[in-house]
Amino acid sequence: MRPRAPHPVALSAALAEIGPLAGSAGAPDLPVVTGLTLDSRAVLPGDVYAAVAGATRHGADFAEQAVRAGAVAVLTDEAGAAIVARAAATAGFDAPPVVVVPDPRRAAGPLAGVIFDSQPDAPDAAPILFGITGTNGKTTSTYFLNALLAALGRTTGLIGTIEIRAGEDAIPSALTTPESPQVHSLLALMRERGLHAASMEVSSHALEFGRVDGVRFDVAGFTNLTQDHLDLHGTMEDYFAVKATLFTADRCRRAVVLVDDAWGRRLAGTAGVPVLSLRTEQDADGAPAADWTVTDVRPSGLGHAFALEGRAGERLLVRTGLPGTFNVSNAALATVMVLASGVAVGDVQRALDDHDPFTTEVPGRMQLVGEEPAAIVDFAHNPDALERTLASVRRPGGRVISVFGATGQRDESKRPVMGAVGARLSDILIVTDDDPHDEDEAVIRRAVRAGADAAVRAEGLTCEVLEVFPRAEAIERAVALARPSDTVIVAGRGHEVWQEVKGVNLSLDDREELRSALTRHGFSGLSRPGIES
Repeated sequence: MRPRAPHPVALSAALAEIGPLAGSAGAPDLPVVTGLTLDSRAVLPGDVYAAVAGATRHGADFAEQAVRAGAVAVLTDEAGAAIVARAAATAGFDAPPVVVVPDPRRAAGPLAGVIFDSQPDAPDAAPILFGITGTNGKTTSTYFLNALLAALGRTTGLIGTIEIRAGEDAIPSALTTPESPQVHSLLALMRERGLHAASMEVSSHALEFGRVDGVRFDVAGFTNLTQDHLDLHGTMEDYFAVKATLFTADRCRRAVVLVDDAWGRRLAGTAGVPVLSLRTEQDADGAPAADWTVTDVRPSGLGHAFALEGRAGERLLVRTGLPGTFNVSNAALATVMVLASGVAVGDVQRALDDHDPFTTEVPGRMQLVGEEPAAIVDFAHNPDALERTLASVRRPGGRVISVFGATGQRDESKRPVMGAVGARLSDILIVTDDDPHDEDEAVIRRAVRAGADAAVRAEGLTCEVLEVFPRAEAIERAVALARPSDTVIVAGRGHEVWQEVKGVNLSLDDREELRSALTRHGFSGLSRPGIES
């Protein structure tokens, strides 16, 4: 997804604009270019091919493919330049100019920003860009943002876990946040199409690996920080430090920070940009008075209605139709971020009243598949998200039957913790497979079940813990055990439609498996055309 009418720019001039990142690479004989990509398979004529070192191969190994596709220059490091030179000599192709920079990955984002002219420094340059980071709630909050913006009459774009959308065009996402050149090309495309605003999920991986380098957000939002991704970051302190880099003056103009947890309060006090603080949980331990506060939370259908009160006496009445009190937090964050962008309180209230935007359905996020029993699919895949999800779905007189596992080749320490959470909040817990990747599925299940069994013994819990695999059979067993008053919650994979097992992608959509199982056992499933990812 690129602009249809790229604007040629002299590569030497573009390199000069990114300054120290380019070193002294701006030679005067460099070509005019129209794009930049890290993927040799995505090269278009006139592109710069950024060849970076990978885990197993160097991008320069694919320089010939890039050149034959039309790359007019290669951006790489010294090792990559040597690889390109050898390949040109042995394969017999004419190597284009090779620009050697100290860190081509870090240079690629800012350089792509200049080449694509993705965020021109001009008054009212569109689209207004919203970015949300945090462990949980990013996807739902970006969908809520776009729904509220649409209710205000804005046309929107979206970059996130489920899909990338530029107006009406959508493609599935491979990464929560794409590589930086793709982000810049998407922003340029959105600007070309006249979109008013865009919302983006900003993962810790994106910040760690430079995927939003050269991007500046108009409003950045923070949801929470809980245990996840420690396989990458090592400690919660390091995880927080990476998240905090979004809230600096070179990455955003202003911020909205949830201060329900200690990490949010710390961020609100140390961010390098103006911050609006938001408190959404009344019993949040140690939470101070905030700029905006959620009050008067009450059930409304499957969701909740609440008030949002500002320090200056402002009051908004808000509703979300999605289950779970955490969706109150997501809806409040989206609302305050829109206010922070400059929209008037009265305009926001009219949009909320006229369009009910926070009842929009988010694929795989508390997605209701059936009503009797309540059958829900959710993406919860870490201890905090799982606890919040399970705590929110219990109905009077009904049992909670949960199905989940843990992802392979990820933070192993959270597996028994998730098992214990499931045992505490479920009447029946079915431990099964998630995406094992290259790990032994039985080893992963054993760790989750060990945590569940230990909690049952130590805390005298009455939860029945079962181990059923493969995943489709676990979902089938859950529905077979269910009564109309119960809730069946299938957690961990959400919108995903492939299960990766030892390098093979197996077709598996929790929503379809759950819907089919309900039908086989005489229950009614809900059919919602147009919401599947």
